[in-house]
Amino acid sequence: MKSQIIPIIETAELLKLYQNENVIIVDASSGKNAKENYFIKHLDNALYIDLNSQLAVLPSDFADGGRHPLPSIEKFAETLQQLGITNDSHVIVYDDKSGANAAARFWWMLKSIGHEKVQVLNGGIQEADKVNFPINNNNEIPKTVEPYKFEDWKLHTAEINEVEKHSLNNNYIVIDVRENNRYRGEIEPIDLVAGHIPGAINVPFSTNLNENGQFLSPMELKVKYQTIFGNIKSENIIIHCGSGVTACHSLLAIDYAGLQIPKLYVGSWSEWSRNNKKIATDI
Repeated sequence: MKSQIIPIIETAELLKLYQNENVIIVDASSGKNAKENYFIKHLDNALYIDLNSQLAVLPSDFADGGRHPLPSIEKFAETLQQLGITNDSHVIVYDDKSGANAAARFWWMLKSIGHEKVQVLNGGIQEADKVNFPINNNNEIPKTVEPYKFEDWKLHTAEINEVEKHSLNNNYIVIDVRENNRYRGEIEPIDLVAGHIPGAINVPFSTNLNENGQFLSPMELKVKYQTIFGNIKSENIIIHCGSGVTACHSLLAIDYAGLQIPKLYVGSWSEWSRNNKKIATDI
């Protein structure tokens, strides 16, 4: 699915647009105190979205879908209505991790229901701070809108059995975007077992960014990913991380590069490592 709008927006452009009636800014920062931090400081007009309760449904057993499975279509439609988002809304989302966390996940979810007018703020709130973007601590009130109607996720995802079947197949590529020390199996700060899926290659999501925490240029990203993909078709490329969140950062970078968006393995390492699957390490 090709973008009709550049998926990354610069702060200077946002400054020109943010007061437009159809623009909805969303703060997708995550972490222990994310909601509290939102009420201390957020971009002017920004609404808050919660990773765990609105961009995922937390299962009782992470072996079934990982730590952040996608919510139901009905639940996500309800979230969009709560945020005042309609089919015509221009959604601009940011987080406090250069788009590397829930901002990219929200972008992917909106893209996956066919919403084209969605962009991620390059550099996140840190970059907005540098140009003195208007900040406040208000409890922003969303517009009242009709329910957002869509039928299903349109972007491709991969299930655990497909990953297992093809991870060692030379006609497929499985990409692990976690930090290299987690991929190698040296540490595992979140899940129960360290290591990686056999056959997966490591392309950390952080390599999508420059030293200032902003995305590389579309051309730089295109050269990078075309070199990695070679002649492999996009439908045979599977991207994963720990729980299907930061993987979306690399999917965003790939889309920014003008390439077809590969499959997202939503369950990712948090599911794989809890299902008695083979595990590889580089130590």
